[in-house]
Amino acid sequence: MQALLRMSNVMAVGRLLYNDHGPVHARIIAGSALEIFDRLLESGVTPSTLSEGTLESVDEAKAVVLLAAFLHDIGNSVHRDNHELIGAIMSERIIDRIVSRVFPDWSTRKKVFFKSEVMHAIYATAPNVRALTVEAGAVKVADATDMAEGRARIPYLKGKLDMHSLSAISIKQVLISKGSMRPVRIEVKMLSYAGFFQVERVLLPKIETSVIREYVEIAPYIIGKEGEEPLQLMFP
Repeated sequence: MQALLRMSNVMAVGRLLYNDHGPVHARIIAGSALEIFDRLLESGVTPSTLSEGTLESVDEAKAVVLLAAFLHDIGNSVHRDNHELIGAIMSERIIDRIVSRVFPDWSTRKKVFFKSEVMHAIYATAPNVRALTVEAGAVKVADATDMAEGRARIPYLKGKLDMHSLSAISIKQVLISKGSMRPVRIEVKMLSYAGFFQVERVLLPKIETSVIREYVEIAPYIIGKEGEEPLQLMFP
């Protein structure tokens, strides 16, 4: 897994001058996805794997979120194009190895269910693919929250000056917490209005194509402006 994540950065950052897609990004997204998932659980949202009977416990549902979030970008090691689908296919043997060691007593049927849920969550991180489970939604939305300045610094320093790099550089911090009106609040602190490009083009589409869209509120605002209230964005 570490080799695939390292190669993903060779391809994405080294060859394409994209933002970080390697081991650091994988760890950040894994933590953020579990944070979002925990907020949903606290508010009474039932994981899809439990409501539909593919898995049997919250811990098993969390394992889907953790593994999918950590592996979601390994397809970049082959190519950026269609990397979500490539990564889902590549993950199959990795998931099999992990399940055989962590859950050795599972039936073949349950192993297939678990693997399918993880592969779905990886594939559903694609912009135009709907995340059909709460677990996949947590991973997909979390993927868009890693947009603070540090992630874009290497392409920026290498001279990549476009709206993606400039807008990412303007974002100082992204915080995930309990919302005031919805279970999950994503607070985006930015230095300039350029950061709204990341919110509009990266974060919003990920939320809109997931089943957790009704549970998320976004609060982007410009830091350093005394007394300025964040703009709260929600969905119907």
